[in-house]
Amino acid sequence: MLTLLGSQSERFCDGLSRRSFLQIGGLALGGATLPEILRAEALQSGTDSPKKLNHKAVIMIFLAGGPPHQDMWDIKTEAPSEVRGEFQPIKTNVPGIEICEEFPQMAKMADKFTFIRSMVGAEGPHDAVMCLTGKPGRKNVPPGGWPSIGAALSKLEGRVNETCPPFVGLSPKCGHDQWGDPGQAGFLGPANGAFTPFRGGGKEDIVLKGIDIERLDDRRSLLTSFDNFRRDVDNSGMMEGLDTFNQQAFGVLTSSELGKALDLSKEDPKIVERYGKGTEKLTADGPWKRLDQFLMARRLVEAGARCVTLGFSRWDWHGGNFKRGREDFPLLDQGLSALVQDLHDRGLDQDVSVVVWGEFGRTPKINKNAGRDHWPRVSSAVLACGGMNHGQVIGATDRLGGEATDRPVEFPEVFSTLYHGLGIDARTTTVDDLAGRPHYLVDAQYAPMKELVG
Repeated sequence: MLTLLGSQSERFCDGLSRRSFLQIGGLALGGATLPEILRAEALQSGTDSPKKLNHKAVIMIFLAGGPPHQDMWDIKTEAPSEVRGEFQPIKTNVPGIEICEEFPQMAKMADKFTFIRSMVGAEGPHDAVMCLTGKPGRKNVPPGGWPSIGAALSKLEGRVNETCPPFVGLSPKCGHDQWGDPGQAGFLGPANGAFTPFRGGGKEDIVLKGIDIERLDDRRSLLTSFDNFRRDVDNSGMMEGLDTFNQQAFGVLTSSELGKALDLSKEDPKIVERYGKGTEKLTADGPWKRLDQFLMARRLVEAGARCVTLGFSRWDWHGGNFKRGREDFPLLDQGLSALVQDLHDRGLDQDVSVVVWGEFGRTPKINKNAGRDHWPRVSSAVLACGGMNHGQVIGATDRLGGEATDRPVEFPEVFSTLYHGLGIDARTTTVDDLAGRPHYLVDAQYAPMKELVG
């Protein structure tokens, strides 16, 4: 990693604490990811105007730990008290669809969402593998591992432009690191890995001597020092060992597009206020509750990213399920509704797909600690935008919320649908593994969901 040191209290113009470092990661040999560096140049004032994309993109929001589906999108008012819980349903702007009372903003725009109540096929471990790849992570895994959707897009479609990586992961490094997983490159190799601007920090970092945060506004000093660093690297022979992914990253320093996408001071203040800020404090061993990352995701796809992944909060609520719900549901409601409305307002709703889910659901029965435990047998998901048919519920569970009783939906079906929105036929498109064997992005039996694209 390449690290720019500064004091713990320093903040950039977007108000985000860098906790004493700003990094260009993956410059060490074998580095698999390369977080960007903000270009050290005063950007012109003003806000971005709405614009059409010349590419398709997906934003994936991971609710780490397994969100309680029966307390969010599938309220069971007729279940016994030990199952029903404390939340009440509210009507939405789509007749017949009700969701939890803690999501009033989403209820007002439910015609822009699809609520899948019957996700099946989760494996059970606390990781994001199936949510990021659509593939099982515990059996028949090829050497190197399955590539995530972001890595596949990087490999198949490449960069939209030279100023922004095609695949960006906004999650931080978490105590349980699988919950901050941006999506792995798998057998596609590190050249197709995610840029991860918030996951750095380690003893292996290389310090860029002579530059600290106070001097980042001096572009000439920064680039001079970086040129010196690069010269040293070239002389040592390290450059020859850097993969394509790392070499491309040097070009990022000559453009402000990636830095500008993360610099929310250049956004319309009213839009920033609509999203909210949340908190960058990590939630125990899980991700943070940052609302501004939803806005960063939108700005990144406008800058050229094809896939942006982010994690929001920690949902492994074995205790205090309803207390935590009253804290986190309104935040998710604000961030997600702001993102989807913003995409519509900017005319991006046909080009950018949004998916929200966790690794599994929660038990119907409330435990003695007022929590719900792991339940891989059924879970939920929310989809928006992507040119899909919305304003609907897909699937149903029984009166206890424990089994899918109507239209069970498997993870690969959702991926087939997402790829369809990206202009890719996932059942006929292949990527080669380390042995040169082709693998379909999605097995042939998993067609795009007719409810969404029919």
